[in-house]
This record gives sequence, C-alpha cells and structure tokens, in this order.
Amino acid sequence: MADRDKKSVAAEVREFLSTRRASITPERAGLPVYGGNRRVAGLRREEVALLAGMSVDYYVRLERGNLSGASDSVLEALAHALQLDEAERTHLYDLARAATSSGRRPTVTTSRVRPSILRLLDSMADVPAHVRNARFDILAANTLGRALYAPLFDSPLFAQRGPVNSARFMFLDPASKDFWVDWDKGADDAVAFLRTESGRTPHDKALTDLIGELTTRSDDFARRWVRHDVKFHRSGVKNLRHPLVGDLALPYEAMELPSDPGLRLNFYTPEPDSPAREALDLLASWTSTDAAAPSGTRRPGND
Repeated sequence: MADRDKKSVAAEVREFLSTRRASITPERAGLPVYGGNRRVAGLRREEVALLAGMSVDYYVRLERGNLSGASDSVLEALAHALQLDEAERTHLYDLARAATSSGRRPTVTTSRVRPSILRLLDSMADVPAHVRNARFDILAANTLGRALYAPLFDSPLFAQRGPVNSARFMFLDPASKDFWVDWDKGADDAVAFLRTESGRTPHDKALTDLIGELTTRSDDFARRWVRHDVKFHRSGVKNLRHPLVGDLALPYEAMELPSDPGLRLNFYTPEPDSPAREALDLLASWTSTDAAAPSGTRRPGND
C-alpha cells in the first residue's frame, strides 16, 4: 500500500473511532461518573479501553489509526465497547481490512447493466424501478421509474454529463429540496451510505472523485461528511413531492445483484388502493401517452 493510501486509511480510522467514542456517554456505557468537570461529552480513551478489555496504550494506538493486524477478537471488543450497530461494525471491519491491505486493488464496481436485468425492469411495469451503483449513478430505469424521478432526469446538472446521479442532484440542484419532502433525512442517509461505501471500496477513484466534488461544492454535504456516520440502504419509505401527482409516501426495497458487484435494484411498492398507488397509476397513465418515452427501459447515461 502506498504511503498516501496508508495515511488516508489511518485518518479514516482515527476520525471514525473518535467520533464513535464521542457519541457514547458514560451513563449509556454503564460507567460511574465522578465529579462534574469532564472535558469530553463522550467516553475517555481509558474508559473505552476498560470496556474493551485492553490496555490504554493499545487503544490509543488503535485510535491513532493503526488497525493493521488487529484480530477479529479485538475488533469485536471495540464494537462492543463503542456500541456499534451493524453498519458501523461492518465499517470497522472494512477499515481494518483496508489497513492490512497488501496493495491489491479490489474488483471495480461494474457500470454495465446486463440484458436480463433490463428485461426484469421492463417486466415490472406497474412499479417504479431502477438500477444504480454504489455511487448513486442511475444506470437503468423502467418507464415508470423515469417518470417518478423526472426531476432528476430533467435536471440541468446532467444536460452535458451523465449518468444521472441522485447524490449530485440532492446536493447541487436546489430543486432537490422540493422533490424530497424530508430533505435533511435524505441527505443524512445519502452521506452515510457514501461513507459506508468509501470504507468498503477505498480505492474506487470515481467514488473518491464524487466525494471530493460534493465536499468542495456543497457545505451541506461537507458538514455531514465529517460526522463519519454510516448506514445500510436496504428498505424504508421515501417521501417524494412529484411535480405532476403531488406528495407520495413510497415503501422501497434496495436489493443487491449478486452477479453484478456494486449494483442495486431499487423498486417502490405502495399498498393497493393507497393514495400513493393511485398517484402512481395516474402517473403511469400519463406516461403511457407520452411520446417522449415510448420504449420502456432506457439506459439513463445514454439518453
């Protein structure tokens, strides 16, 4: 691993562990608090070491960014002491793996959507669906998916460059605050997912370039990035405000495609007879008569 890569990983480890430590109070950790002059809101290093069953010197070494050679038992002890959730624990292991890397680069995330997946998207005619990679590039969408995400596909951000990218839209196009009803939550989730992915694929140059661009151009992104929050993106409800059919509360699922590393199939399935279902049916009826999108599934980057 190059010296620059080692320093970058060490900095990630240092900031991640220190921010997690700062988020745990002694009371939450079940530790007694003596006196009222604590200089930190969260745990002290010696308290984390106590909870993890290791020496203070060793924990200090870890928090300074040296996870190289840390055993699974050490990582589990840290995860327990810092009360890490599943995403945070996975991120810790990803950072440890990066710290001990011999320099071999992982497989780069694919940007090609296979014909069988495109056919699957076409078959999902009554639900909006799209395929994206871990950088939030939308690589393919069915007709209803394009109609639902029309504000992204119509954004001037992507008039001269592609593919459509929901993270760029969220932080660089003011129209995103009209499209996402709960913009702050969506922004928090997007940054946390990108942070998770940066730990999993630290040598993905396109991901690094995206993060650098958003950090430089968006104060909203930069403020969230330094929190080192991580999160999985699997399921939930998206609250959108569509310019044609109004507010939509859409349950979604995000499924990884095992044969296509880094790609995810996202689709939205509202309850039958719900206002969201009726709104999607209305949107579908308008879309079916729109000559601008007659061919079902499209490759967004090639429009």
